[in-house]
This record gives sequence, structure tokens and C-alpha cells, in this order.
Amino acid sequence: MSTVRTVDYHAAGEPFRIVDVAAEGMPPVPGDTVAERCATAIGPGGSATAPRRGELDDVRRLLVQEPRGHAGMYGGFVVPADDDGAHFGVLFWHKDGYSTACGHGTMALGVWAVDSGRVAAPDDGDAQVRIDVPSGRVTATVHRAGGRTTGVTFRNVPARVSARKVPVATTLGLAEVDIAHAGACYASVRARDLGLDVSRAALPGLVRAGQEIRAALATHPATWHPGGPLLSGVYGVILHEELPATPFGPHQRNVTVFADGQVDRSPCGSGTSARLALLAQDGRLGPGEDLLHESVTGTVFTGRILEVGVTEVTGTAYRTGEHAFAADPHDPLGTGFLL
Repeated sequence: MSTVRTVDYHAAGEPFRIVDVAAEGMPPVPGDTVAERCATAIGPGGSATAPRRGELDDVRRLLVQEPRGHAGMYGGFVVPADDDGAHFGVLFWHKDGYSTACGHGTMALGVWAVDSGRVAAPDDGDAQVRIDVPSGRVTATVHRAGGRTTGVTFRNVPARVSARKVPVATTLGLAEVDIAHAGACYASVRARDLGLDVSRAALPGLVRAGQEIRAALATHPATWHPGGPLLSGVYGVILHEELPATPFGPHQRNVTVFADGQVDRSPCGSGTSARLALLAQDGRLGPGEDLLHESVTGTVFTGRILEVGVTEVTGTAYRTGEHAFAADPHDPLGTGFLL
């Protein structure tokens, strides 16, 4: 019987399960960079949402699938950084495979690094945690007051818009889709255009629309990233609606459907970066203004543009537990299942 230890957090309701590869005595993941290690995890001939079976991916399956996980689980393998400029690297994973970006995970990792003493932090003030991810280097600034963490701000890799108003036919009607890259490729569509609102009751329709839009854009040139196949292709579909603006800027609610129908419980960190790039291009968000971004669960991130393409997203992350998951070789369910 083998055991895998994790530390679990949530950021605005979205889970994040952390596995420190070195601390767990797991074999190093081959590669000179985090992006190369991500390709190793995916395996030859595999894809981000259909990785090849292997020792490392079996750990992912064990932790994300039932009965130890669930279809909404998210997590990451902590690996070495690309160089001394970052504190560590991470390979993000979910129920279907691996992702190149994860804003809520970056927030959780920043708080974990401070909580665990991996990165020193003051009782009052900020601590910067630099993390290498498959899409580049990101920063989590952990805010502290009175000896406790009060929030965390995620600065993403550059965000850019690649297409506007791309027509996509769905079973709910014709959607006009905006495409932006923010560590991963996101397609944004107004929920009302498909006769939907962003609510828990509407989730089945929202998920179906997200899956159809992602499939329809599979070969669209605007989803291609100059960094290569790993960064290309629609990762998430953001279905959003307008709420009354605040004195500080626009206010929106969204549900992000990613991978093969997984729903982000948070407002989606890197997806918020994509929304910021689109709002800035529309002239709806300028310096000193904030996007108040709600999730389908009612949790909130606040996003802002610092300069063209440079975005920051602020939220919270809290530890939910520590676990030692066992895999009994006689268990016929093996690494588990998904419903």
C-alpha cells in the first residue's frame, strides 16, 4: 500500500490539492523547465485533456477521482522552478488532465508557501511568492495583518485578445464569442445570447453550451498561441452576465466551463485576466478601475489592469485540510472513477 500526502486549500470556493513531489519522495519529473515537465506528465502522444497513463498521472487520477476526489477537484504537483528567480514551480491538474495556468491555484499556492514557512512573510505587510507555471512566471502577493493572511493578489502572465465576435452555432442558438489568452485560452460569451442566466439552476445549460463552444473552436486559428501546442486551444469557456456597476468599475457574474465540462466554483483567476483584457479593449476598464467578478457560487475576485496586458486579480485562499491518501493494491477500483 502506498500513501500520498496533500495539503488542501480553496480559493473563492474552488478546491486546490497540493502535492510536493520532492517532499513525498516521488521521482523527479524529467524536464529542464516547468513547461517541459508538463509535457512529460502529459506523455508522448497525449494531450492536455487526454494524458497518457504513467506513474505520475496515476497519482493525479488517484487524487482527483472518486472516492478520494470528485469531478470538480483541482490540484498541482510542486516541482523545481525554471531558475533561481522563482521559489518553485507547479504542474496544474484537474479531472481530465493538465492546464497551463490556474489563477486560483496560484493564490492557494502563495498562501500555502507562507503558511508552511517555505517563503518568509511579515506579520504585517506583504510577501511575494514567485511561481513558475507552464505558461510562464506568475506572482502571488500574500497580504498579512496581525499575524494572519487577509488576502492574496495574483499577477498573471501577459493577457492579450486574439479575436472578437466569432460566430459559433450551438444547440441553444448562435453565440458571438470573444477569444483571449491569459496563460490559457478563454472564449467569452454573453449568457443571455443563449437564453441563459448565470445561476445554479442554469448550470446544465451553461455546461452544455461551454462544451459545444469549446468543441466548435477546436481548430480556430485565434486559439493558437505562438508558444506552441501546449498553450493553444480553448481551455475554458466563460459565460458571463452584467450586474449593476460599482463606483469603481464594472461588475459581472460568470461561470467558467473548462476541460470536459468541469465548472469553476470561483470566478476563475486566469479567466478573470482574460475578461480584463477584453474589457480594457472595449474601453470599459481603465487605470484605477476594478472589475468586481462574481462566480456562480457568489464568491468574488477583484481584477485590475496595471498596463496593457498586465493584470492582477485579488481574492482569498484558506486551508481546508491535510490528507494522507492510501492506494491499496488489492482495491479493485484502483485509482478510482468519475461520474
